[in-house]
Amino acid sequence: MSFFQDAPGNPDLFLADPTLRAELARRLPASLLALAQARCAAIGVASTELLPRLAAQAEAQPPEHVPYDPWGRRVDEIRTSPAWEALRVFSATQGLVATGYEAGLGEHRRVIQAALLHLFSASSATYSCPLAMTDAAARVLLDLAPASLRERLVAGLTTTDPARFITSGQWMTERTGGSDVGGTETVARPAGVVGGEQRYTLHGVKWFTSATTSEMALTLARIDDGAQAPVAGSRGLSLFCVEVTREAGRGWQGITVNRLKDKLGTRALPTAELTLDGAPATLIGEPGRGVANISGMLNVTRLYNAIASASGMRRACALARDYAERRVAFGRKLVDLPLHAATLADMEAETAAVLALVMECAALLGRSEAGTASEDERRRLRALIPLAKLTTAKQAVATASEALECFGGAGYVEDTGLPRLLRDAQVLAIWEGTTNVLSLDVLRAEGREGAFSAVLADLSQRSERLARPLNRVAATAVRDGVRGLVAAGRQALSEGGAALEAGARKLALRAGHLAEALYLAETAAVDEVAAEQFRRFVALRIG
Repeated sequence: MSFFQDAPGNPDLFLADPTLRAELARRLPASLLALAQARCAAIGVASTELLPRLAAQAEAQPPEHVPYDPWGRRVDEIRTSPAWEALRVFSATQGLVATGYEAGLGEHRRVIQAALLHLFSASSATYSCPLAMTDAAARVLLDLAPASLRERLVAGLTTTDPARFITSGQWMTERTGGSDVGGTETVARPAGVVGGEQRYTLHGVKWFTSATTSEMALTLARIDDGAQAPVAGSRGLSLFCVEVTREAGRGWQGITVNRLKDKLGTRALPTAELTLDGAPATLIGEPGRGVANISGMLNVTRLYNAIASASGMRRACALARDYAERRVAFGRKLVDLPLHAATLADMEAETAAVLALVMECAALLGRSEAGTASEDERRRLRALIPLAKLTTAKQAVATASEALECFGGAGYVEDTGLPRLLRDAQVLAIWEGTTNVLSLDVLRAEGREGAFSAVLADLSQRSERLARPLNRVAATAVRDGVRGLVAAGRQALSEGGAALEAGARKLALRAGHLAEALYLAETAAVDEVAAEQFRRFVALRIG
């Protein structure tokens, strides 16, 4: 009788993740823990069948650009899979964005939201990307937009009603560069004032726009009022909100879709190159303060990126472990082979450390938004978010690659769906700032407000408090590692200049790994599974 290998199953990602449950128990008051567990359980159930099925359908039917109707009219339709729409509905009903703005959750709202997104993201065909930008848009509008614009849009961005839920795109990247927005060529021309809103029309090319089918988008442009030349560089940029409008059977108002992007991964996500020629937009914040005004947005999107890294790693581990329980090689199940078992345990330990860092960032952001964060916590958040994003993204790619090895040749075959783990992970190190760009951002945060110094001080205090029941060898390694990091950080900051910049990447990754170890250590102090994961992670990353 011929042999056929069983495919890995999709386990309940909440029930299969004791570290997530331990993080919630440690970080939430009893009054909110049961609520968070119930919401997580609902997504955990969906992760076994519904979400993987929708993700596979959305991936199999990627977005399609239809530029013209049969009679030659320009319509620029971007058609997405019905599964993509089903993911939108699911996101709304589960409150994946709304939870981050739920007043009754107080300063804990971002921790609960991070847990929900952790369970959703990797099974969503990257629908977490439009959610990230939707959340970021809500944050920016609440902080900076005219009251009328806030009232018109924020409720739709944060509702749990699928009939009212809208999403936001992000249109920042131009042909001149990605993170270097100072070369932005798009101009904004005044179009009058309506109800207290300063209206403009936008003109230029956006080389890469994310979630292009969203109902609105945030973008940067350079004001050209005809009276004087637009201000060059990043200081001349202003932030705008585009409310995407179109007539039935007609193209978008002031927007032409040049092409969809053909990407390595995230293939279900509609991303496009656009030409703006009179697109109506509303100014947000002060003119010329566009770069400063997107800082709140970046905190949100970079946190989502780190959550997506943790989520992808966790799902990769879950699939690899399930397969190891099914696959027999050399007369034994893979899970019973000591080397393979150790490999799985190391992957799970690194995933647990990533989640600990993500949850610390979520807790700090929640306190900051609720107004309960100290000044030191706000400074620490400013550096910890880019540190988390850059560190976890690199780990996500490595873990996805390791997971594919766990499946042997099947991990390299597209119709198993497994290569998508690696293809989708690679974007995490690129979107919202590459490793080098974010390393330099940490230095800028240090120069402005001593943010990196605040992180170092916090890590130092935590490391000196490490005690039993933690593994003594691991605790000593972390304590010594932090002492070395603090010394290296102080020396690098004192040297400044090119030497500081050249070493920024290594310094940032070193800080990221030590932060992960220390935050995991705090969960390990009260949870046996986390304690073993702490020991393994330190041996793997700290030495």
